[in-house]
Amino acid sequence: MPNPQKHVSASAAEARARYSPRLTNEDLAPTRQQNWTWYNIFSFWMSDVHSMGGYVVAASFFTLGLASWQVLICLLAGICIVQLCANLVAKPSQMAGVPYAVICRQAFGVFGANIPAVIRGLIAFAWYGIQTYLAANALMLVLLKFFPTLASMTHASWLGLSLLGWCCFGVMWLLQAMVFWHGMSAIKRFIDVAGPAVYVVMVALAGWIVYKTGFDGISFTLASKTLSAGEQSWQMITATALVVSYFSGPLLNFGDFSRYGKSMGEIRRGNRWGLPFNFLLFSVVTVVIVSGTQSLFGKMITDPIETVSMVGNDVAVAIGLLTMITATIGINIVANFVSPAFD
Repeated sequence: MPNPQKHVSASAAEARARYSPRLTNEDLAPTRQQNWTWYNIFSFWMSDVHSMGGYVVAASFFTLGLASWQVLICLLAGICIVQLCANLVAKPSQMAGVPYAVICRQAFGVFGANIPAVIRGLIAFAWYGIQTYLAANALMLVLLKFFPTLASMTHASWLGLSLLGWCCFGVMWLLQAMVFWHGMSAIKRFIDVAGPAVYVVMVALAGWIVYKTGFDGISFTLASKTLSAGEQSWQMITATALVVSYFSGPLLNFGDFSRYGKSMGEIRRGNRWGLPFNFLLFSVVTVVIVSGTQSLFGKMITDPIETVSMVGNDVAVAIGLLTMITATIGINIVANFVSPAFD
């Protein structure tokens, strides 16, 4: 009796053999490994949110002069728009098992799709450098904390980085490349750990700040200005647009990851937990930390690296900074490294 699985494999192999070598390769061909669950999608979004950039963006919403309930409405409205678009972007890639670079051929044509691919690659190139720069600074703080003699390598600078900074930049570049070259299975395992690890550090940091300042030192309105009704409406529109624009990069690239989803049901569930629930919780924890720094240090600190570095315990500082580095590696790989590789 003929084996149907063998027949399907043979048919797939014959189909791939008919593809033009100019239009396909292993990364562009339909994948047969659609084994990502809702948790993997949830972790993907956690890696995007739980970064130094995400921290600063979340904190900035509470400085617009709006009441805390207005900010939360804007965050919810913006993130629901992102969730809706993510589900739409995910569907064709999940059904066909192909990345964004192939799906966009429907709109731009087979060769015209190279235009958005190149644009996407250039944007990723810039963001990759920015995120690696931030992670390199965090690594430099860790090294200086435990090896103060390295301070002699920080006196001269070139293009904004000292000799020690460039060494850290090279190390971060190499670490990210090592994860990337181990393939999508390694990347999946990495982001499954990176996102939750940041929550542990963030909640611990928020708990430490509340312990030091008390609940009276925490405010969910960080702005010192009062807005008129018209200004409030405009700022609410601005805040909603900022949420959508912040997630526009990962959103555009989402098909490169949704292609591995088991089903659209799993992807929708991952988007639901990874976007509205996760982003709102992260924003609340962030504003607790930022608000607490105002009471604790006399100034509002929106840089998570600076906040963590001011914790008294050296081991806690090292763990916090290394976790921030891990989170930044996660978003860099999923948003700025993997996606252009499919183009």
